[in-house]
Amino acid sequence: MNRENPLVLGIESSCDETGIGIVRGRTLLSNTIASSMDEHARYGGVVPEVAARAHLEAMGPSIEAAMAEAGVTFDELDAIAVTSGPGLSGALMVGVGAAKALALATNKPFYAVNHLVGHVGADILDTRGEPFDYPTIALLVSGGHTSLLLVRDLVGDVELLGETIDDAAGEAFDKVARILGLPYPGGPQIDRAAEGGNPAAIRFPRGLSLPKDMAEHRYDFSFSGLKTAVARWVERAEDAGEEIPVADVAASFREAVVDVLVTKAINACRDLGVPRLLLGGGVVANARLREVATERAAAAGVALRIPPFSLCTDNGAMIAALAAQLIMAGKQPSSLGVAADSTLPVTEIQVAELTEG
Repeated sequence: MNRENPLVLGIESSCDETGIGIVRGRTLLSNTIASSMDEHARYGGVVPEVAARAHLEAMGPSIEAAMAEAGVTFDELDAIAVTSGPGLSGALMVGVGAAKALALATNKPFYAVNHLVGHVGADILDTRGEPFDYPTIALLVSGGHTSLLLVRDLVGDVELLGETIDDAAGEAFDKVARILGLPYPGGPQIDRAAEGGNPAAIRFPRGLSLPKDMAEHRYDFSFSGLKTAVARWVERAEDAGEEIPVADVAASFREAVVDVLVTKAINACRDLGVPRLLLGGGVVANARLREVATERAAAAGVALRIPPFSLCTDNGAMIAALAAQLIMAGKQPSSLGVAADSTLPVTEIQVAELTEG
């Protein structure tokens, strides 16, 4: 195996996107994504069984497309990597099964890695030429996860500072979009609706941001109360026979979410003396989040890094990148006996051995 500049194929199937990425060391060669979002839109959200079936159908063609784009053969690969968790159980099992089969068929080492840490690894593939420095605070925001991490070493020391205690930010966007009569997925719909709205029109609550919350939940997130506040505001307006100002509601809701996310992330940077912040996850595509994070990071003297859009959403390239880092650090392959783990903790960067039940 080439440990200095390994060629790795990564598979990501934790939710509704079948991602296949091929990376050589820190260089991205291909990033193929097959999304089943349109199928889930009919139900207003991700249906686990539909996601798993879509992964089964897309896996083979996606691998073939990624290999063709990268211009490499299976014989040239140094390793096969896969997301082993966290995520939807059935969806994860499809990816893990495919990665194991491919590793056995090609006689290549197998690396089972953490989905959330993979989002941090995506930044390694950035083309700006700027080095990835440690430690860094990482804010990961997606449909299923909202987490704040302290990354001292990508392959050896990741600490969970806080996470959502109920709805994730992306989930809240989906639910509020439904309240406003907007289609799924809610994130881009809220973003578009908010363009002409006033973010200060309605003062929606900022969850877990009061002084009484700071001792126990300084870095944790809660968006369920915010979602309920939006629903009640809309209900009162409808009961009064008023027309719902969708743009103002969307902008005010979005502002509340962004305010909480950025405030807690910058607080972590200040509290821990870490002058670096990385954003990751699909919700990072939100224009207002990027704008506010850029402004507040600059004001706080914090260096902000945001991967390209194509590497923010779930993708196989980030999984391949993380595995490549593990290989370059001398980490041994995972056992083929490891299983998908829907609740894999972020501190477990690589699932190496079979856990005895």
